[in-house]
Amino acid sequence: MATIDISYLYLGVGLLLLLVPIYYLWRYETGLLKGFCIGAVRMIVQMLFIGVYLRYLFAWNNPVINCLWVFIMVYIAAETAITRTNVRRGVLMMPLVVGFVVSSVLVGLYFLGIVLQLNNVFSAQYFIPIMGILLGNMLTVNVIAVGTFYSGLQREQNLYYFLLGNGASQSEALVPFVRQAIAKSFSPTIANMAVMGLVSLPGTMIGQILGGSTPDVAIKYQIMIVVITMSASMLSLMIAIRLSVKRAFDGYGRMKNVMRSKG
Repeated sequence: MATIDISYLYLGVGLLLLLVPIYYLWRYETGLLKGFCIGAVRMIVQMLFIGVYLRYLFAWNNPVINCLWVFIMVYIAAETAITRTNVRRGVLMMPLVVGFVVSSVLVGLYFLGIVLQLNNVFSAQYFIPIMGILLGNMLTVNVIAVGTFYSGLQREQNLYYFLLGNGASQSEALVPFVRQAIAKSFSPTIANMAVMGLVSLPGTMIGQILGGSTPDVAIKYQIMIVVITMSASMLSLMIAIRLSVKRAFDGYGRMKNVMRSKG
Protein backbone atom coordinates (compact mmCIF):
# COMPACT_ATOMS: atom_id res chain seq x y z
CA MET A 1 0.00 0.00 0.00
CA ALA A 2 1.45 3.34 -1.05
CA THR A 3 2.01 6.12 1.46
CA ILE A 4 -0.43 9.02 1.13
CA ASP A 5 1.59 12.23 0.89
CA ILE A 6 0.43 15.50 2.44
CA SER A 7 0.86 18.51 0.17
CA TYR A 8 2.22 21.70 1.68
CA LEU A 9 -1.13 23.36 1.04
CA TYR A 10 -2.99 20.81 3.12
CA LEU A 11 -0.23 20.74 5.69
CA GLY A 12 -1.11 24.40 6.19
CA VAL A 13 -4.77 23.46 6.44
CA GLY A 14 -3.87 20.89 9.09
CA LEU A 15 -1.90 23.45 11.06
CA LEU A 16 -5.10 25.46 11.52
CA LEU A 17 -5.93 22.96 14.28
CA LEU A 18 -3.36 24.77 16.42
CA LEU A 19 -5.94 27.54 16.76
CA VAL A 20 -7.75 25.32 19.30
CA PRO A 21 -4.99 25.30 21.96
CA ILE A 22 -4.03 28.88 21.06
CA TYR A 23 -7.54 30.09 21.81
CA TYR A 24 -7.79 28.41 25.20
CA LEU A 25 -4.27 29.42 26.23
CA TRP A 26 -5.27 33.02 25.43
CA ARG A 27 -8.80 32.77 26.85
CA TYR A 28 -7.66 31.62 30.29
CA GLU A 29 -4.54 33.82 30.44
CA THR A 30 -2.26 30.88 31.24
CA GLY A 31 0.93 32.74 30.40
CA LEU A 32 1.85 29.90 28.05
CA LEU A 33 0.63 31.43 24.80
CA LYS A 34 3.91 33.10 23.79
CA GLY A 35 5.96 30.02 24.62
CA PHE A 36 3.52 27.78 22.77
CA CYS A 37 3.58 29.91 19.62
CA ILE A 38 7.37 30.20 19.62
CA GLY A 39 7.67 26.45 20.23
CA ALA A 40 5.22 25.62 17.45
CA VAL A 41 6.98 27.86 14.94
CA ARG A 42 10.39 26.47 15.89
CA MET A 43 9.09 22.91 15.64
CA ILE A 44 7.66 23.47 12.15
CA VAL A 45 10.77 25.25 10.82
CA GLN A 46 13.16 22.74 12.37
CA MET A 47 11.21 19.73 11.10
CA LEU A 48 11.01 21.12 7.56
CA PHE A 49 14.74 21.83 7.63
CA ILE A 50 15.51 18.35 8.94
CA GLY A 51 13.29 16.86 6.24
CA VAL A 52 15.44 18.50 3.57
CA TYR A 53 18.67 17.59 5.34
CA LEU A 54 17.71 13.95 5.88
CA ARG A 55 16.88 13.62 2.20
CA TYR A 56 20.53 14.31 1.41
CA LEU A 57 21.74 12.32 4.42
CA PHE A 58 19.87 9.26 3.19
CA ALA A 59 21.17 9.79 -0.35
CA TRP A 60 24.80 10.05 0.79
CA ASN A 61 24.44 7.20 3.34
CA ASN A 62 27.97 7.81 4.58
CA PRO A 63 28.79 6.20 7.99
CA VAL A 64 31.12 9.05 8.96
CA ILE A 65 28.53 11.73 8.17
CA ASN A 66 25.81 9.71 9.92
CA CYS A 67 27.91 9.39 13.09
CA LEU A 68 28.81 13.09 12.96
CA TRP A 69 25.13 13.98 12.77
CA VAL A 70 24.40 11.77 15.81
CA PHE A 71 27.18 13.48 17.80
CA ILE A 72 25.63 16.84 16.94
CA MET A 73 22.31 15.51 18.25
CA VAL A 74 24.05 14.34 21.44
CA TYR A 75 25.59 17.77 22.01
CA ILE A 76 22.27 19.56 21.48
CA ALA A 77 20.51 17.10 23.79
CA ALA A 78 23.12 17.66 26.51
CA GLU A 79 22.90 21.45 26.18
CA THR A 80 19.10 21.26 26.39
CA ALA A 81 19.24 19.08 29.51
CA ILE A 82 21.65 21.46 31.25
CA THR A 83 19.40 24.41 30.51
CA ARG A 84 16.31 22.66 31.82
CA THR A 85 17.83 21.12 34.96
CA ASN A 86 19.50 24.32 36.19
CA VAL A 87 22.60 22.31 37.19
CA ARG A 88 25.98 23.86 36.55
CA ARG A 89 27.47 23.07 33.17
CA GLY A 90 30.80 21.93 34.61
CA VAL A 91 29.05 19.31 36.72
CA LEU A 92 26.71 17.89 34.12
CA MET A 93 27.99 18.39 30.57
CA MET A 94 30.55 15.58 30.35
CA PRO A 95 28.44 13.02 32.27
CA LEU A 96 25.44 13.67 30.01
CA VAL A 97 27.44 13.41 26.81
CA VAL A 98 29.11 10.18 27.94
CA GLY A 99 25.78 8.74 29.11
CA PHE A 100 24.04 9.61 25.85
CA VAL A 101 26.85 8.29 23.63
CA VAL A 102 27.46 5.05 25.53
CA SER A 103 23.77 4.22 25.90
CA SER A 104 22.79 5.04 22.33
CA VAL A 105 25.75 3.10 20.91
CA LEU A 106 25.29 0.00 23.08
CA VAL A 107 21.50 -0.22 22.90
CA GLY A 108 21.07 1.18 19.39
CA LEU A 109 23.70 -1.02 17.76
CA TYR A 110 22.43 -4.05 19.69
CA PHE A 111 18.99 -3.47 18.18
CA LEU A 112 20.26 -2.72 14.68
CA GLY A 113 22.93 -5.39 14.54
CA ILE A 114 21.51 -8.26 16.58
CA VAL A 115 17.73 -7.84 16.55
CA LEU A 116 17.33 -6.45 13.00
CA GLN A 117 20.48 -8.23 11.78
CA LEU A 118 21.43 -5.42 9.41
CA ASN A 119 24.57 -5.88 7.36
CA ASN A 120 25.29 -2.16 7.72
CA VAL A 121 24.23 -0.88 11.14
CA PHE A 122 25.21 2.66 10.09
CA SER A 123 22.71 2.76 7.22
CA ALA A 124 21.10 6.20 7.41
CA GLN A 125 17.60 4.78 6.95
CA TYR A 126 17.84 2.92 10.26
CA PHE A 127 20.75 4.44 12.18
CA ILE A 128 19.56 8.05 12.23
CA PRO A 129 15.90 7.40 13.21
CA ILE A 130 16.80 4.90 15.94
CA MET A 131 19.43 7.19 17.45
CA GLY A 132 16.93 10.06 17.28
CA ILE A 133 14.28 8.07 19.14
CA LEU A 134 16.77 6.97 21.79
CA LEU A 135 18.19 10.46 22.33
CA GLY A 136 14.76 12.04 22.53
CA ASN A 137 13.66 9.66 25.27
CA MET A 138 16.98 9.85 27.10
CA LEU A 139 16.74 13.64 27.11
CA THR A 140 13.26 13.61 28.64
CA VAL A 141 14.21 11.10 31.34
CA ASN A 142 17.48 12.81 32.24
CA VAL A 143 15.95 16.27 32.47
CA ILE A 144 13.39 15.06 35.00
CA ALA A 145 15.61 12.63 36.89
CA VAL A 146 18.81 14.67 37.17
CA GLY A 147 16.85 17.76 38.15
CA THR A 148 14.98 15.76 40.80
CA PHE A 149 18.21 14.16 42.06
CA TYR A 150 20.13 17.39 42.63
CA SER A 151 17.21 19.51 43.81
CA GLY A 152 16.37 16.74 46.30
CA LEU A 153 19.97 16.63 47.53
CA GLN A 154 20.08 20.39 47.92
CA ARG A 155 16.77 20.42 49.76
CA GLU A 156 17.51 17.44 52.03
CA GLN A 157 21.24 17.59 52.64
CA ASN A 158 20.67 16.77 56.30
CA LEU A 159 19.38 13.32 55.33
CA TYR A 160 22.44 12.70 53.18
CA TYR A 161 24.84 13.74 55.96
CA PHE A 162 22.82 11.80 58.55
CA LEU A 163 23.24 8.62 56.52
CA LEU A 164 26.96 9.28 56.09
CA GLY A 165 27.32 9.92 59.80
CA ASN A 166 25.69 6.60 60.59
CA GLY A 167 28.22 4.60 58.62
CA ALA A 168 26.75 4.61 55.12
CA SER A 169 29.06 4.90 52.15
CA GLN A 170 28.45 7.77 49.75
CA SER A 171 26.75 5.42 47.28
CA GLU A 172 24.45 4.14 50.05
CA ALA A 173 23.66 7.67 51.26
CA LEU A 174 22.65 8.67 47.73
CA VAL A 175 20.24 5.74 47.27
CA PRO A 176 17.10 7.62 48.49
CA PHE A 177 17.77 10.45 46.05
CA VAL A 178 18.47 8.11 43.12
CA ARG A 179 15.29 6.18 43.97
CA GLN A 180 13.26 9.38 43.94
CA ALA A 181 14.77 10.47 40.62
CA ILE A 182 14.02 7.12 38.96
CA ALA A 183 10.47 7.01 40.30
CA LYS A 184 9.61 10.50 39.12
CA SER A 185 11.13 10.14 35.64
CA PHE A 186 9.95 6.62 34.80
CA SER A 187 6.50 6.51 36.42
CA PRO A 188 4.69 8.14 33.44
CA THR A 189 6.43 5.82 30.98
CA ILE A 190 5.59 2.71 32.99
CA ALA A 191 1.95 3.80 33.37
CA ASN A 192 1.68 4.45 29.63
CA MET A 193 3.37 1.15 28.81
CA ALA A 194 0.79 -0.76 30.84
CA VAL A 195 -2.12 0.49 28.69
CA MET A 196 -0.31 0.61 25.35
CA GLY A 197 -2.43 -1.00 22.65
CA LEU A 198 -5.61 -0.87 24.76
CA VAL A 199 -6.03 2.79 25.63
CA SER A 200 -3.36 4.35 23.42
CA LEU A 201 -1.85 3.52 20.04
CA PRO A 202 1.78 4.71 19.93
CA GLY A 203 2.83 7.25 17.33
CA THR A 204 5.63 5.08 15.95
CA MET A 205 3.26 2.21 15.24
CA ILE A 206 0.64 4.48 13.69
CA GLY A 207 3.29 6.12 11.54
CA GLN A 208 4.47 2.77 10.23
CA ILE A 209 0.95 1.63 9.43
CA LEU A 210 0.18 4.90 7.64
CA GLY A 211 3.46 4.43 5.81
CA GLY A 212 2.35 1.07 4.44
CA SER A 213 3.62 -1.48 6.97
CA THR A 214 1.33 -4.31 8.02
CA PRO A 215 -0.02 -4.11 11.60
CA ASP A 216 1.96 -7.14 12.82
CA VAL A 217 5.25 -5.66 11.57
CA ALA A 218 4.41 -2.26 13.09
CA ILE A 219 3.54 -3.88 16.42
CA LYS A 220 6.84 -5.79 16.62
CA TYR A 221 8.77 -2.61 15.90
CA GLN A 222 6.77 -0.71 18.51
CA ILE A 223 7.48 -3.33 21.18
CA MET A 224 11.19 -3.08 20.48
CA ILE A 225 11.08 0.73 20.43
CA VAL A 226 9.63 0.71 23.95
CA VAL A 227 12.24 -1.81 25.10
CA ILE A 228 15.25 0.03 23.69
CA THR A 229 14.11 3.49 24.83
CA MET A 230 13.51 2.25 28.38
CA SER A 231 16.86 0.46 28.48
CA ALA A 232 18.87 3.32 26.98
CA SER A 233 17.17 5.91 29.18
CA MET A 234 17.90 3.96 32.37
CA LEU A 235 21.50 3.28 31.39
CA SER A 236 22.17 6.90 30.39
CA LEU A 237 20.67 8.15 33.65
CA MET A 238 22.81 5.86 35.79
CA ILE A 239 25.94 6.88 33.90
CA ALA A 240 25.08 10.59 34.16
CA ILE A 241 24.41 10.40 37.90
CA ARG A 242 27.49 8.29 38.63
CA LEU A 243 29.85 10.56 36.70
CA SER A 244 28.30 13.84 37.82
CA VAL A 245 28.49 12.84 41.49
CA LYS A 246 32.28 12.76 41.15
CA ARG A 247 32.13 16.43 40.16
CA ALA A 248 29.37 17.48 42.56
CA PHE A 249 31.11 16.38 45.79
CA ASP A 250 34.55 17.06 47.19
CA GLY A 251 36.99 14.43 48.47
CA TYR A 252 35.27 14.42 51.87
CA GLY A 253 31.83 13.69 50.46
CA ARG A 254 30.57 17.25 50.95
CA MET A 255 28.22 18.59 48.30
CA LYS A 256 29.45 21.56 46.31
CA ASN A 257 27.26 24.37 45.00
CA VAL A 258 26.02 22.59 41.88
CA MET A 259 22.93 24.65 41.01
CA ARG A 260 23.06 27.80 38.91
CA SER A 261 21.63 30.93 40.45
CA LYS A 262 18.25 31.77 38.94
CA GLY A 263 19.02 35.41 38.93
